[in-house]
Amino acid sequence: MDSKTPSTTPSMELGRLLTGNWLTQAVHVAAHLGIADLLADGPMHADEIAAQTKTHALSLYRLLRTLASAGIFAEASDGTFRLTPMADALRKDAPDSQWAMAMMLGGEPYYAWGDLLHNVQTGECAFQHRFGRPLFDFLGEHPEKARIFDAAMTSIHGRETAAMLNAYDFSKIGTLIDVGGGNGSTLAEILTRHETMQGVLFDLPHVVAAAAERLQAAGLSARCQTIGGSFFESAPAGGDAYILRHIIHDWTDDQSVQILRCVRQAMSSQARLLVVEHVIQPGNEPAPGKYFDLAMMVLPGGMERTEAEYRRLFDAAGLRLARIIPTSADVCVIEVLPV
Repeated sequence: MDSKTPSTTPSMELGRLLTGNWLTQAVHVAAHLGIADLLADGPMHADEIAAQTKTHALSLYRLLRTLASAGIFAEASDGTFRLTPMADALRKDAPDSQWAMAMMLGGEPYYAWGDLLHNVQTGECAFQHRFGRPLFDFLGEHPEKARIFDAAMTSIHGRETAAMLNAYDFSKIGTLIDVGGGNGSTLAEILTRHETMQGVLFDLPHVVAAAAERLQAAGLSARCQTIGGSFFESAPAGGDAYILRHIIHDWTDDQSVQILRCVRQAMSSQARLLVVEHVIQPGNEPAPGKYFDLAMMVLPGGMERTEAEYRRLFDAAGLRLARIIPTSADVCVIEVLPV
């Protein structure tokens, strides 16, 4: 080949992108079968893996061979497969595990993405169109899927917490109220770093009941109260600061304003609100937030927003955007004050 001839063409690169869903499902199947956990103690032959997973040996080998070509597992000349760094991240108990993410993305969300055309043509959320109910209602009906979803969200957003704590000064906050704080992992990490801070975790009653165990295990029960309720109806009073982390992006503008108004009503004139989200920038540069924006459209029916779009939401809720603090992750801390 001539050294000046590119190794790929735009058409070839587009073709590679078009087959991305093949790999998504291949990784999902490997996660579902627990192959990475089987290989944690060392290499195994494909036939042995098939016997352990009760799968068709040749079909499984073909799956593993393809994954190995993408750097997920590695095949030796004797037909054994071993873990690679990416495959290691598919172990359930890996420090930076992506097992839950692989399980979630290959499940119902995968089929919802198949209705993206309907979503674009009609504006109706693809997940709701495919499954007949909103995402969070569906998860409420399927506790095991909800646990996987929760773990997947932690694997996506967990690494942002340190970046958020490094970018924004939480040290002057006496009481922090985490609105929609889910399993309490964000609040637990903030309280661990700031030993004099008090915390309140506010979410649906069944959510905070489960989170209370995590907070107790972290030794934070004495400094963290859990309150059950809906952020569409109210928020607890008494916070020096409130935090909405990856909450607003789940909802439409009208729903987001309703949440923000509830928080505003709970805030004193001296309190502040911290909204942690992607802030979409103009231009054609690649940005994770643009992909998350499509995911928000397809799955919960929300959206990622620009600075101007956030300002409109805050104005409608009796709040004002004070400043946007970038972090070393892909999100920003948006500091919001009462009008």
